[in-house]
Amino acid sequence: MRKRLESLLKAVGDADRILILPHNDPDPDAIASAVALRDLLAHTLGIEGQIAYKGFIGRAENRALVRYLGRPLRRLTSADLDPSVPIALVDTQPGTGNNALPPDRRATIILDHHPECDAANDAEFADLRSEMGATSTMLTQYLRAAKVDLTPSLSTALFYGIKTDTMGLSRGAGKEDRKTYFYLQRRIDIDALVQIERALVPVEYFQSLVATLQAARMYDRVLISYLGWMNYPGLAAEMADLLLRLNGIRWVVCLGAYKDELILSVRTEDQRRSAGRLAQEVVGDLGTAGGHGVMAGGQIPLQERDPERLALQLGWQVLKHLNIESTVEGQPIV
Repeated sequence: MRKRLESLLKAVGDADRILILPHNDPDPDAIASAVALRDLLAHTLGIEGQIAYKGFIGRAENRALVRYLGRPLRRLTSADLDPSVPIALVDTQPGTGNNALPPDRRATIILDHHPECDAANDAEFADLRSEMGATSTMLTQYLRAAKVDLTPSLSTALFYGIKTDTMGLSRGAGKEDRKTYFYLQRRIDIDALVQIERALVPVEYFQSLVATLQAARMYDRVLISYLGWMNYPGLAAEMADLLLRLNGIRWVVCLGAYKDELILSVRTEDQRRSAGRLAQEVVGDLGTAGGHGVMAGGQIPLQERDPERLALQLGWQVLKHLNIESTVEGQPIV
Protein backbone atom coordinates (compact mmCIF):
# COMPACT_ATOMS: atom_id res chain seq x y z
CA MET A 1 0.00 0.00 0.00
CA ARG A 2 2.89 2.32 0.73
CA LYS A 3 4.13 1.94 -2.85
CA ARG A 4 0.71 2.86 -4.23
CA LEU A 5 0.66 5.94 -2.01
CA GLU A 6 4.08 7.06 -3.21
CA SER A 7 3.04 6.63 -6.85
CA LEU A 8 -0.14 8.63 -6.29
CA LEU A 9 1.72 11.51 -4.65
CA LYS A 10 4.38 11.48 -7.36
CA ALA A 11 1.68 11.81 -10.04
CA VAL A 12 0.51 15.11 -8.54
CA GLY A 13 4.01 16.54 -8.92
CA ASP A 14 4.50 20.14 -7.85
CA ALA A 15 0.89 21.23 -8.34
CA ASP A 16 -0.44 23.51 -5.62
CA ARG A 17 -4.08 22.56 -6.17
CA ILE A 18 -6.16 19.81 -7.73
CA LEU A 19 -9.72 19.40 -8.99
CA ILE A 20 -11.44 16.29 -7.66
CA LEU A 21 -14.35 14.99 -9.72
CA PRO A 22 -16.67 12.25 -8.44
CA HIS A 23 -19.34 10.99 -10.82
CA ASN A 24 -22.05 13.42 -11.86
CA ASP A 25 -24.67 12.45 -9.29
CA PRO A 26 -22.41 11.51 -6.38
CA ASP A 27 -23.53 8.83 -3.95
CA PRO A 28 -22.09 8.30 -0.43
CA ASP A 29 -19.15 6.24 -1.72
CA ALA A 30 -18.18 8.94 -4.21
CA ILE A 31 -18.71 11.76 -1.72
CA ALA A 32 -16.70 10.11 1.06
CA SER A 33 -13.90 9.07 -1.30
CA ALA A 34 -13.59 12.56 -2.76
CA VAL A 35 -13.37 14.14 0.70
CA ALA A 36 -10.83 11.51 1.77
CA LEU A 37 -8.62 12.22 -1.26
CA ARG A 38 -8.82 15.95 -0.56
CA ASP A 39 -7.72 15.40 3.04
CA LEU A 40 -5.00 12.94 1.99
CA LEU A 41 -3.40 15.42 -0.42
CA ALA A 42 -3.72 18.29 2.05
CA HIS A 43 -1.98 16.24 4.75
CA THR A 44 0.81 14.78 2.61
CA LEU A 45 1.50 17.53 0.06
CA GLY A 46 -0.16 20.58 1.54
CA ILE A 47 -2.16 21.23 -1.63
CA GLU A 48 -5.71 22.50 -1.94
CA GLY A 49 -8.29 20.13 -3.35
CA GLN A 50 -11.58 21.39 -4.76
CA ILE A 51 -14.38 18.83 -5.08
CA ALA A 52 -16.89 19.62 -7.81
CA TYR A 53 -19.68 17.74 -9.54
CA LYS A 54 -21.81 18.32 -12.60
CA GLY A 55 -25.07 16.60 -11.79
CA PHE A 56 -27.49 16.59 -8.88
CA ILE A 57 -27.51 15.29 -5.32
CA GLY A 58 -31.15 14.39 -4.78
CA ARG A 59 -31.39 11.49 -2.38
CA ALA A 60 -32.24 12.74 1.11
CA GLU A 61 -29.56 10.64 2.80
CA ASN A 62 -26.88 11.89 0.42
CA ARG A 63 -27.85 15.51 1.00
CA ALA A 64 -27.72 14.90 4.75
CA LEU A 65 -24.22 13.44 4.41
CA VAL A 66 -23.04 16.49 2.48
CA ARG A 67 -24.45 18.80 5.16
CA TYR A 68 -22.79 16.76 7.91
CA LEU A 69 -19.41 17.07 6.17
CA GLY A 70 -19.75 20.85 5.94
CA ARG A 71 -20.80 20.99 2.28
CA PRO A 72 -17.38 20.09 0.79
CA LEU A 73 -18.74 19.75 -2.76
CA ARG A 74 -19.83 22.48 -5.11
CA ARG A 75 -21.38 22.57 -8.56
CA LEU A 76 -18.77 22.51 -11.31
CA THR A 77 -18.17 25.68 -13.32
CA SER A 78 -16.15 26.23 -16.49
CA ALA A 79 -13.60 28.16 -14.41
CA ASP A 80 -12.90 24.99 -12.39
CA LEU A 81 -11.59 23.26 -15.52
CA ASP A 82 -8.41 25.34 -15.65
CA PRO A 83 -5.99 23.44 -17.95
CA SER A 84 -3.14 24.09 -15.52
CA VAL A 85 -4.92 22.31 -12.66
CA PRO A 86 -4.61 18.49 -12.51
CA ILE A 87 -7.81 16.45 -12.29
CA ALA A 88 -8.51 13.43 -10.10
CA LEU A 89 -11.44 11.13 -10.87
CA VAL A 90 -12.95 9.33 -7.89
CA ASP A 91 -15.41 6.42 -8.11
CA THR A 92 -15.59 6.90 -11.89
CA GLN A 93 -13.41 6.62 -14.99
CA PRO A 94 -12.94 8.41 -18.32
CA GLY A 95 -15.31 7.42 -21.08
CA THR A 96 -18.11 6.18 -18.83
CA GLY A 97 -20.35 9.15 -19.56
CA ASN A 98 -21.05 9.85 -15.89
CA ASN A 99 -18.40 12.43 -15.04
CA ALA A 100 -17.39 15.92 -16.12
CA LEU A 101 -13.87 15.17 -17.38
CA PRO A 102 -13.59 17.02 -20.73
CA PRO A 103 -12.89 14.64 -23.63
CA ASP A 104 -9.67 16.50 -24.45
CA ARG A 105 -8.33 16.33 -20.88
CA ARG A 106 -6.27 13.60 -19.28
CA ALA A 107 -6.94 12.63 -15.68
CA THR A 108 -3.88 12.78 -13.47
CA ILE A 109 -5.33 10.40 -10.87
CA ILE A 110 -8.08 7.79 -11.11
CA LEU A 111 -9.29 5.89 -8.04
CA ASP A 112 -12.17 3.51 -8.66
CA HIS A 113 -13.57 0.08 -7.82
CA HIS A 114 -15.50 -0.44 -11.06
CA PRO A 115 -14.18 -2.63 -13.90
CA GLU A 116 -11.39 -0.96 -15.85
CA CYS A 117 -12.20 1.12 -18.92
CA ASP A 118 -9.66 1.39 -21.74
CA ALA A 119 -9.44 5.17 -21.40
CA ALA A 120 -8.20 4.82 -17.81
CA ASN A 121 -4.80 3.75 -19.13
CA ASP A 122 -4.03 7.35 -20.11
CA ALA A 123 -3.93 8.57 -16.50
CA GLU A 124 -0.67 9.45 -14.80
CA PHE A 125 -1.74 7.21 -11.92
CA ALA A 126 -4.71 4.82 -11.88
CA ASP A 127 -5.67 2.52 -9.03
CA LEU A 128 -8.55 0.39 -10.30
CA ARG A 129 -9.61 -2.53 -8.12
CA SER A 130 -12.83 -4.19 -9.21
CA GLU A 131 -12.47 -6.75 -6.43
CA MET A 132 -13.34 -3.99 -3.96
CA GLY A 133 -16.95 -3.34 -3.06
CA ALA A 134 -16.41 0.38 -2.55
CA THR A 135 -13.91 3.10 -3.42
CA SER A 136 -14.16 4.22 0.21
CA THR A 137 -12.30 1.04 1.18
CA MET A 138 -9.40 2.04 -1.07
CA LEU A 139 -9.27 5.61 0.26
CA THR A 140 -9.26 4.38 3.85
CA GLN A 141 -6.20 2.29 3.01
CA TYR A 142 -4.44 5.35 1.55
CA LEU A 143 -5.26 7.45 4.62
CA ARG A 144 -3.93 4.78 6.96
CA ALA A 145 -0.77 4.32 4.88
CA ALA A 146 -0.16 8.08 5.07
CA LYS A 147 -0.99 8.13 8.80
CA VAL A 148 -3.75 10.70 8.31
CA ASP A 149 -5.97 11.17 11.35
CA LEU A 150 -9.33 9.54 10.68
CA THR A 151 -11.70 11.94 12.41
CA PRO A 152 -15.16 10.75 13.46
CA SER A 153 -16.76 12.70 10.61
CA LEU A 154 -14.46 11.27 7.93
CA SER A 155 -14.75 7.78 9.43
CA THR A 156 -18.53 8.09 9.40
CA ALA A 157 -18.56 9.16 5.75
CA LEU A 158 -16.23 6.35 4.63
CA PHE A 159 -18.13 3.78 6.69
CA TYR A 160 -21.42 4.92 5.17
CA GLY A 161 -19.85 4.82 1.70
CA ILE A 162 -18.92 1.17 2.16
CA LYS A 163 -22.22 0.32 3.82
CA THR A 164 -24.37 1.76 1.04
CA ASP A 165 -22.33 0.43 -1.89
CA THR A 166 -22.24 -3.09 -0.43
CA MET A 167 -25.66 -3.03 1.26
CA GLY A 168 -24.10 -3.64 4.65
CA LEU A 169 -21.46 -6.04 3.26
CA SER A 170 -24.13 -8.25 1.65
CA ARG A 171 -23.47 -7.17 -1.95
CA GLY A 172 -20.11 -7.41 -3.72
CA ALA A 173 -18.03 -6.98 -0.56
CA GLY A 174 -14.58 -8.54 -0.39
CA LYS A 175 -12.19 -9.29 2.44
CA GLU A 176 -10.68 -5.79 2.45
CA ASP A 177 -14.14 -4.18 2.52
CA ARG A 178 -15.08 -6.21 5.57
CA LYS A 179 -11.83 -5.43 7.37
CA THR A 180 -12.14 -1.72 6.63
CA TYR A 181 -15.84 -1.62 7.52
CA PHE A 182 -15.21 -2.95 11.03
CA TYR A 183 -12.08 -0.82 11.43
CA LEU A 184 -14.12 2.31 10.71
CA GLN A 185 -17.13 1.17 12.72
CA ARG A 186 -15.21 1.76 15.96
CA ARG A 187 -14.53 5.37 14.97
CA ILE A 188 -17.84 6.64 13.63
CA ASP A 189 -20.19 9.28 14.99
CA ILE A 190 -23.16 7.00 15.68
CA ASP A 191 -25.66 9.81 16.29
CA ALA A 192 -24.70 11.49 13.03
CA LEU A 193 -25.00 8.21 11.10
CA VAL A 194 -28.51 7.68 12.47
CA GLN A 195 -29.51 11.18 11.39
CA ILE A 196 -28.10 10.61 7.90
CA GLU A 197 -29.81 7.25 7.44
CA ARG A 198 -33.13 8.62 8.72
CA ALA A 199 -33.03 11.86 6.75
CA LEU A 200 -36.46 13.37 6.17
CA VAL A 201 -37.87 13.07 2.67
CA PRO A 202 -40.29 15.41 0.85
CA VAL A 203 -43.83 14.44 -0.13
CA GLU A 204 -42.61 14.10 -3.74
CA TYR A 205 -40.64 11.02 -2.68
CA PHE A 206 -43.80 9.16 -1.72
CA GLN A 207 -45.55 10.32 -4.87
CA SER A 208 -42.66 8.88 -6.89
CA LEU A 209 -42.78 5.67 -4.86
CA VAL A 210 -46.48 5.21 -5.62
CA ALA A 211 -45.89 5.84 -9.34
CA THR A 212 -42.97 3.39 -9.37
CA LEU A 213 -45.00 0.63 -7.71
CA GLN A 214 -47.95 1.18 -10.03
CA ALA A 215 -45.74 1.02 -13.12
CA ALA A 216 -43.72 -2.00 -11.97
CA ARG A 217 -44.19 -5.28 -13.80
CA MET A 218 -42.81 -8.72 -12.92
CA TYR A 219 -41.60 -11.01 -15.67
CA ASP A 220 -40.77 -14.21 -13.83
CA ARG A 221 -37.70 -13.25 -11.73
CA VAL A 222 -37.24 -9.85 -13.42
CA LEU A 223 -38.95 -6.62 -12.37
CA ILE A 224 -39.03 -3.55 -14.62
CA SER A 225 -40.50 -0.13 -13.83
CA TYR A 226 -40.63 3.11 -15.82
CA LEU A 227 -40.74 6.06 -13.43
CA GLY A 228 -41.64 8.74 -15.96
CA TRP A 229 -40.08 12.17 -15.50
CA MET A 230 -37.96 12.24 -12.34
CA ASN A 231 -37.21 15.11 -9.94
CA TYR A 232 -33.58 13.99 -9.71
CA PRO A 233 -31.52 11.44 -11.66
CA GLY A 234 -30.66 9.27 -8.67
CA LEU A 235 -34.31 8.34 -8.12
CA ALA A 236 -34.08 5.38 -10.50
CA ALA A 237 -31.27 3.85 -8.43
CA GLU A 238 -33.11 4.60 -5.19
CA MET A 239 -36.23 2.79 -6.39
CA ALA A 240 -34.20 -0.12 -7.81
CA ASP A 241 -32.53 -0.66 -4.43
CA LEU A 242 -35.94 -0.78 -2.76
CA LEU A 243 -37.59 -3.09 -5.30
CA LEU A 244 -34.78 -5.64 -5.13
CA ARG A 245 -36.11 -6.59 -1.71
CA LEU A 246 -39.24 -8.08 -3.30
CA ASN A 247 -39.37 -11.81 -2.63
CA GLY A 248 -38.62 -13.93 -5.70
CA ILE A 249 -37.07 -11.10 -7.72
CA ARG A 250 -33.46 -11.51 -8.88
CA TRP A 251 -33.19 -8.57 -11.28
CA VAL A 252 -34.59 -5.04 -11.10
CA VAL A 253 -34.37 -2.45 -13.86
CA CYS A 254 -35.73 1.05 -13.24
CA LEU A 255 -35.85 3.67 -15.96
CA GLY A 256 -36.76 7.34 -15.80
CA ALA A 257 -36.34 10.57 -17.71
CA TYR A 258 -34.39 13.51 -16.33
CA LYS A 259 -33.77 16.65 -18.38
CA ASP A 260 -32.52 15.43 -21.77
CA GLU A 261 -31.60 11.86 -20.79
CA LEU A 262 -33.18 8.52 -20.08
CA ILE A 263 -31.61 7.08 -16.93
CA LEU A 264 -31.25 3.32 -16.44
CA SER A 265 -30.52 1.62 -13.12
CA VAL A 266 -29.89 -2.11 -12.73
CA ARG A 267 -29.72 -4.16 -9.53
CA THR A 268 -29.36 -7.91 -9.12
CA GLU A 269 -28.94 -10.71 -6.61
CA ASP A 270 -27.84 -13.08 -9.39
CA GLN A 271 -24.15 -13.91 -8.96
CA ARG A 272 -23.97 -15.69 -12.32
CA ARG A 273 -24.28 -12.55 -14.45
CA SER A 274 -22.95 -9.01 -14.24
CA ALA A 275 -25.29 -6.06 -13.90
CA GLY A 276 -22.65 -3.86 -15.52
CA ARG A 277 -22.40 -6.12 -18.55
CA LEU A 278 -26.19 -6.25 -18.89
CA ALA A 279 -26.43 -2.45 -18.78
CA GLN A 280 -23.75 -2.11 -21.46
CA GLU A 281 -25.41 -4.72 -23.69
CA VAL A 282 -28.83 -3.10 -23.41
CA VAL A 283 -27.69 0.49 -23.86
CA GLY A 284 -25.19 -0.35 -26.60
CA ASP A 285 -24.36 2.59 -28.86
CA LEU A 286 -27.40 4.57 -27.73
CA GLY A 287 -25.52 6.04 -24.78
CA THR A 288 -23.10 5.08 -22.04
CA ALA A 289 -23.36 2.48 -19.28
CA GLY A 290 -21.22 0.81 -16.67
CA GLY A 291 -21.11 -0.80 -13.27
CA HIS A 292 -20.05 -4.08 -11.75
CA GLY A 293 -21.47 -7.40 -10.68
CA VAL A 294 -24.54 -6.41 -8.70
CA MET A 295 -25.30 -2.80 -9.61
CA ALA A 296 -25.04 -0.69 -12.74
CA GLY A 297 -26.42 2.34 -14.52
CA GLY A 298 -26.61 4.02 -17.87
CA GLN A 299 -27.58 7.24 -19.60
CA ILE A 300 -29.09 7.70 -23.06
CA PRO A 301 -29.54 11.14 -24.69
CA LEU A 302 -33.20 11.53 -25.61
CA GLN A 303 -32.55 13.64 -28.71
CA GLU A 304 -36.27 14.40 -29.03
CA ARG A 305 -37.19 10.72 -28.66
CA ASP A 306 -40.18 9.80 -26.54
CA PRO A 307 -38.72 8.57 -23.21
CA GLU A 308 -41.56 6.14 -22.48
CA ARG A 309 -41.24 4.46 -25.86
CA LEU A 310 -37.46 4.28 -25.48
CA ALA A 311 -37.85 2.79 -22.00
CA LEU A 312 -40.23 0.16 -23.40
CA GLN A 313 -37.67 -0.80 -26.06
CA LEU A 314 -34.93 -1.11 -23.46
CA GLY A 315 -37.19 -3.17 -21.24
CA TRP A 316 -37.72 -5.72 -23.99
CA GLN A 317 -33.97 -5.84 -24.54
CA VAL A 318 -33.47 -6.55 -20.84
CA LEU A 319 -35.90 -9.46 -20.97
CA LYS A 320 -34.25 -10.82 -24.10
CA HIS A 321 -30.76 -10.71 -22.57
CA LEU A 322 -32.04 -12.38 -19.39
CA ASN A 323 -33.68 -15.18 -21.42
CA ILE A 324 -37.24 -14.33 -20.45
CA GLU A 325 -39.63 -15.74 -23.06
CA SER A 326 -41.51 -13.15 -25.09
CA THR A 327 -44.76 -14.92 -24.19
CA VAL A 328 -44.33 -14.08 -20.49
CA GLU A 329 -46.77 -11.33 -19.52
CA GLY A 330 -45.79 -8.68 -17.02
CA GLN A 331 -47.62 -8.96 -13.70
CA PRO A 332 -48.36 -5.86 -11.59
CA ILE A 333 -47.21 -5.83 -7.98
CA VAL A 334 -49.93 -3.51 -6.66
